[in-house]
Amino acid sequence: MPAVSPNLRAELNGAEKGGPEHDAQIFGQVTDLFLSNVGRLSESQIAAVDGVLAQLIQRVEATTLVPLSEAVSTIELAPRQTVRKLAFHDDVLVAGPVLRHSICLLEKDLIEIAGSRGQQHLLAICDRKVLSEALTDALMRFGDVNVSNALARNTGARFSECGYATLVGRAERDEDLAEELGLRLDIPGSLLRELIDKVADVVRARFLTASRPVARKKTQGSAATAAAVQSSAARKAIDYTQAQSEVVALNRTGKLNDSIVNRFAVRGEYTHVVAALALKADVKVEAIEPLLEPDRVYGLIVACKAARLSWSTTTMIVRNRPDCPPSTDRELEQCVAVFESLLLSVAQWTIRFGSDRILGKKKNEAVAVSTPAKKVSQPA
Repeated sequence: MPAVSPNLRAELNGAEKGGPEHDAQIFGQVTDLFLSNVGRLSESQIAAVDGVLAQLIQRVEATTLVPLSEAVSTIELAPRQTVRKLAFHDDVLVAGPVLRHSICLLEKDLIEIAGSRGQQHLLAICDRKVLSEALTDALMRFGDVNVSNALARNTGARFSECGYATLVGRAERDEDLAEELGLRLDIPGSLLRELIDKVADVVRARFLTASRPVARKKTQGSAATAAAVQSSAARKAIDYTQAQSEVVALNRTGKLNDSIVNRFAVRGEYTHVVAALALKADVKVEAIEPLLEPDRVYGLIVACKAARLSWSTTTMIVRNRPDCPPSTDRELEQCVAVFESLLLSVAQWTIRFGSDRILGKKKNEAVAVSTPAKKVSQPA
C-alpha cells in the first residue's frame, strides 16, 4: 500500500488527458485497495487515499460512487474529505448513505447541507441516530412536512424549545405529525398541553390511548427493566368478578370515592382499581386492564379523569402499578399535562373511543387465533 499512493498520484496528474474511463479506472483501483486494507492502514495512508478519491468524485459517474458511499458510511476511520464530498453530492443516492450513518461528518457540514440541498437530502439526515438541537432547528427551517414527520418519529432527535414549538404549530394542520409528537417521551408538558388543545378530538384520542415507548430512569438497571417488561408480558388472565361485585356494592352506598380507590392503589389491590375505573368511567374492565401496562400511562390518566378521580389518587394509581418501572420526572410532568388539559366530558369520550379500539383489537386477535389456517392443496 505505501508504494501505491505515489503511483496513483502520478497517474492522477494526467487523469484529465485520460478522460472518464481513465478516471473511473483509477477510482476503482483506489477504492478496492482502501476497502480491502481498511483495517490495516495508517493515518498517512488514509490521507493519501483521501487525496485521490476526493479529487475524482466529481469526475466519475454517480452510479460508480454509490457503492463507495455505502461502504464508507459505516467506517469509523473513513477518508474525511471523501465522505464530505459524497455528502454534498447532488444525487441523493450517492449522498444518502453517508448522510444517514457516517460519524465522520461534522455538524456544521450537515447544517450547511440542510440549507443548500433538496428535501431528499434532508430526509436522509433525519434518519441519523442522533440529531442535536441545532441540527433539527436547521432541518425544520428548510424542510417540508415530510421532514417534520421524520424528525418527530426519530427518538434520537433532540429539539430546542423553539423547535418543539414549531412542530406543535405544524401539527395543528397535520394529523400524522400530531400523533407522532403526542407519543414522544421528551415533549415538554407545556407543549403537550398546547398540542392537546389544538388537535381534533379523534387525533387526540388516538395518541392518548395508544401504546407509547416506556420512559426509563437512568439509574435503573437493564436487568430490572427487562424483568419488569417480561413480567408484564407474562401476566396471567385475571378474574374480576369478585372485585366488580365489591365496587358495585360500594358505589351503591355512595362509598366508591377517591379515598377508597386511593386505598386500593396503595395496597396494590389492582383488581379493585380496574373494576372501580371501569364502573366509574362506564367502560368494560377488558378495556381498562391494558392501561396498567407501562406503555399505556396516558390512557390510564384519561381513565382516571373520566372516572372523576383527583390528581392525588391518579398519582397513586400510576406510581403503584404492578410490574412497572418508576415514572421519570418528565413522564410525570406529561401526565399532569394530560390530566389538567382534559375536560371531564372530553376524557369520558376519549376513554370510550380508546375502549372501542382496544376491544376491537382483542376481538380481531381472537378471531385470528380461532380461524384455522387453510390447507394448501398438494398437486396430484
